[in-house]
Amino acid sequence: IPESGHKYYLQFSTEDYRTGEDAGNCLATVLYPKKKSPPVVSIKCSHTKDQKEIQEEDNRLYQRIRHQSKPITGNNIPDSYGNIEPALEPVWALAVAGSSSIMWEKSTETLGYFLAQVKSVRQWIRKDDFIEFDYTVLLHEIPTQEIISCHMRLTWLPGHPLKVKHFCAAESHGVDEGSGAESGSAAGPAAEKGARF
Repeated sequence: IPESGHKYYLQFSTEDYRTGEDAGNCLATVLYPKKKSPPVVSIKCSHTKDQKEIQEEDNRLYQRIRHQSKPITGNNIPDSYGNIEPALEPVWALAVAGSSSIMWEKSTETLGYFLAQVKSVRQWIRKDDFIEFDYTVLLHEIPTQEIISCHMRLTWLPGHPLKVKHFCAAESHGVDEGSGAESGSAAGPAAEKGARF
């Protein structure tokens, strides 16, 4: 599109991240603007799971995290053999969801990202019902093969958007800009912790 950028039309299938089951089909348009900014995405999907089933899965994940006897901490998820401890699967699932907003913001027509590893994660104890984690995640940059380290603060409550703040740095690229809060498709404010980010 002259003066605007390149627009792509995509048709693809999706699968459940944990089980690998078919999760539906999507049609999307993606516009990569000429100026440096995130792609503009319009997407419509047909889901094989109904909304109630998705909400039940979210609640199970949330309750599993909330009922830990002490704050969750972890390092090197997955480990060097590709294994994830069962107790850390919920924090890995949240890292996948949260880091996807970073990857969306940083991606360009010529650069893409994959979550390679959670280097560290620490849960913050809150007085409200939200759960909050600090992550250090490693993103694999394609095609450069560089590993980008990002600090990510993630806040979530089922029925509310996933809130993500991040700051990324890479040796060869210097310091990259961070973000404001990214949120998912549901509506509703999330209480922010007063700690410095």
